[in-house]
Amino acid sequence: MSRARADEEEYWHSSKFRAFTFDDEDDELSQLKESKRAVNSLRDIVDDDDDDLEKVSWSGDPVGSISWSIKETASSSTSSLESRDSSLQKGYSSYSAFPKQASSYSLSSLFKGRNKLPSFQSLSDALSDTGVKNYAPELRRPKAEYKDYSSDWSPKDTVRRMQRGKVCSLERFRSLQDKLVLLDEAVAGHDGNIITAVLIFLKRTLRKEILFQELEVRQVALCHLIHFLKETGEQKLLLDLLRFLDRTEEVALSQYREHLNIQDVEKRREFLKGCIGLPFSAEDTSHVQDHYTLLERQIIIEANDRHLETAGQSEIFRKYPRKASILNMPLVTTLFYSCFYHYTEAEGTFSSPTNLKKTFKIPDKQYVLTALAARAKLRAWNDVDALFTTKNWLGYTKKKAPIGFHRVVEILQRNNAPVQVLQEYVRLVEDVETQLNLATKYKCHDVVIDTYRDLKDRIQLAAYRCKVERGSAEEEKIDSILNNTQIRWKN
Repeated sequence: MSRARADEEEYWHSSKFRAFTFDDEDDELSQLKESKRAVNSLRDIVDDDDDDLEKVSWSGDPVGSISWSIKETASSSTSSLESRDSSLQKGYSSYSAFPKQASSYSLSSLFKGRNKLPSFQSLSDALSDTGVKNYAPELRRPKAEYKDYSSDWSPKDTVRRMQRGKVCSLERFRSLQDKLVLLDEAVAGHDGNIITAVLIFLKRTLRKEILFQELEVRQVALCHLIHFLKETGEQKLLLDLLRFLDRTEEVALSQYREHLNIQDVEKRREFLKGCIGLPFSAEDTSHVQDHYTLLERQIIIEANDRHLETAGQSEIFRKYPRKASILNMPLVTTLFYSCFYHYTEAEGTFSSPTNLKKTFKIPDKQYVLTALAARAKLRAWNDVDALFTTKNWLGYTKKKAPIGFHRVVEILQRNNAPVQVLQEYVRLVEDVETQLNLATKYKCHDVVIDTYRDLKDRIQLAAYRCKVERGSAEEEKIDSILNNTQIRWKN
């Protein structure tokens, strides 16, 4: 009895918990060992004399009998089903209560009676159960996983880890020498994303004068930084960098690009006027000057046309209302607008197409294409005919197209020109094969028939007779040509 009291006092004065140290092993095996040690210590406290007593449940049946086993099994199944249903109704809560057994275990049978009660699970069996694992708290990460954030990596190792997608802090590179070595390693790795990431770090931690000076001898990194600043819109820093590098033309172009961010048309015009004096190349200076002149011309045209449209004084504006403003439109769009609404105006007016052609030195091909599209859309066939009619010094007229008559036919057909107009321009196509293809495609029957007659190709003419409408004027024309005995056919 004294031994039992001594063991009991030793249990209450001892503890299974230890103080935390950094050398502790936080694995499940050590936790299981601690639990087993605690269970073994409790086993000694329990009085062995309890085994001689007969244990009876609340129903009066002896524990361990057949009737007791049947009732215990039924109550356990019912309890488990009720617990499962309640957990589903509560929406899978974070902590789930284990189903309670309805048996009356004594303390000795709990720790000593595993052989007597086969339905009891040991502690290791309970921990290995799948349901228990799902609700067990997550163990702390192994300390080796935190090595990536705290280790003293070299610049080369840091770049390699970044290439593998690892998270690496660059803040520990504090000296200028370490930062430059890191940048050189990033450039040597030929990975643009890593180079850009290092440059962002340097831009944030270095003064811009030092950064510009170091990048001047590192052209690859310099190109990456310039592209990054353009993409992110850091205009001020970009201009400072270009001025430091003495790239005056790039500075001028970057400042000129700022007009895209100006919405007010009057402010944009004044800004473009100020850009004319920037140190552009000769070609770029001409373009900037034309841009300013075009915007100035558009402002005048827009104000005048808005007044005419509102007052209803112009027939063309009443018949074809404007769908958009002409402001800030390209030169070709402005020319099309002028050919559509102001084609007959004198050359002295700002909105005249010929004035625009002369002012901005528009090539003949571009002018003819734009004017043809505008006048064909209005179905002004007389204007189309006048566009290609020229006179020589003897007064003879001749049709001439700088874009080729095959393109003229295509544009006219897209604008639903009548067959008579199409046939006139199909005949002007010089290449015979192209002429036949266009005539067949757009059903210009007279052109096809006359071409086969001139080629003296009886077989093709007879074959084409099957493609025309029976009883039509074209069929009669083909029959007349085939019955003409004066024609010497090739086949």
